[in-house]
Amino acid sequence: MEDGTALLEGEGISKTFPLPAGGTQTVLENVSLQVRTGEVVALLGRSGSGKSTLLRILAGLIQPSEGAVRRNGEELKGPNPDVAMVFQSFALLPWLTVQGNTELGLIARGVERGEAEKQAVAALSMVGLEGFAGAYPKELSGGMRQRVGFARAFVIRPNVLMMDEPFSALDVLTAENLRGEIGDLWERGSFPAKSIVVVTHNIEEAVLLADRIIILGANPGIIRGQLSVDMPRPRDKNAPRFKALVDHVYTVMTNPRAVVGEAVPASKDSRFVMLPHARAGGISGLLEILDGRGGKEDLPALADDLRLEVDDLMPAVDAAGMLRFAKVERGDVSLTDIGREFANAQMHRSHHIFKEQLLQNIPLVGIVLAMLKNKKDGQISREFVLDILDEHYSDSEALRQFETLVDWARYAQLIDYDAAQERLYLPENRE
Repeated sequence: MEDGTALLEGEGISKTFPLPAGGTQTVLENVSLQVRTGEVVALLGRSGSGKSTLLRILAGLIQPSEGAVRRNGEELKGPNPDVAMVFQSFALLPWLTVQGNTELGLIARGVERGEAEKQAVAALSMVGLEGFAGAYPKELSGGMRQRVGFARAFVIRPNVLMMDEPFSALDVLTAENLRGEIGDLWERGSFPAKSIVVVTHNIEEAVLLADRIIILGANPGIIRGQLSVDMPRPRDKNAPRFKALVDHVYTVMTNPRAVVGEAVPASKDSRFVMLPHARAGGISGLLEILDGRGGKEDLPALADDLRLEVDDLMPAVDAAGMLRFAKVERGDVSLTDIGREFANAQMHRSHHIFKEQLLQNIPLVGIVLAMLKNKKDGQISREFVLDILDEHYSDSEALRQFETLVDWARYAQLIDYDAAQERLYLPENRE
């Protein structure tokens, strides 16, 4: 199936959005990539890496702020007629039957209704939905609705099938089953598209499905590098090579400075390095688990044991690393000396250790403390801090950064916060 022809190219793609306080937020920065005939490409990244935005730009659904998208060598000026998309949220029209939803793309392209019906029946058969053509989406399970989403994409036989986290809204068993069926279609050579681009945050899913994994950094989204999955299909999750690749990607994903092809540039302003969205209690719990397991654990195994997805586990791992309680190397997370001391400390001592690590490693805490100490009454408003954060983050992200900052600083007994009054205090000035 593979012949290496470039079906789709992105060159120097950047995307910015305006911020409410003025200025812009860069979601993607100078991203260049190719999608070739006969390959599955996974776009793998954490929240904030712009992977879904990139997918929509490649599909022509939104325009880049800079750069260009080319299909078969010609610059794309609108929606890309060579692609079909499968969405996380199914995106079915509830007033249409399964048959009607499947035919939708063909009817929009002017295909005669009788022919559209015939092709839709064939696509539904391909995804195992024979006999459900007359059903409505509300009558179907989540897995069956996503099968309709695949049939709707399959029926137009696109050059490139784009999938935006297509299995993440499904339960574990349904996702595993559907993922396996899609993989089987591809491996048999009967897949109704020349190439696949899949957005995911699931590392095992990327290694299982992809020929090439493009790893994105976050804030802004950049290409950190790419990894070829040099394993024959079908892939065995228990094979040493599979586990080694998963471990390698975990290492890269948990270490923003790790090299994947080329180094990631340093943050433009170290005072505003994004805080992982992890609560102090979650960080403490992770360290205690690691201590109970001898101080070191394989990250994929830990995620599996805790039944957590990457985006659920990684914030606590990132936060532990940022505070120097832990380090990640070759897919393993291990306690540092101060991390082990923290995990075994009594309550008063643990708060003191957390405070020391916070002051040493999170410059934003020092900035807020300085503001409080320079105020005669030792207090500032929530909005004052949010106005500063708004210059660096979107509204929603600024609020999450504020909430994380407050949680960590309260645990360290450095700052107090009155949610009713929406004001930050030095603890000694609360009264």
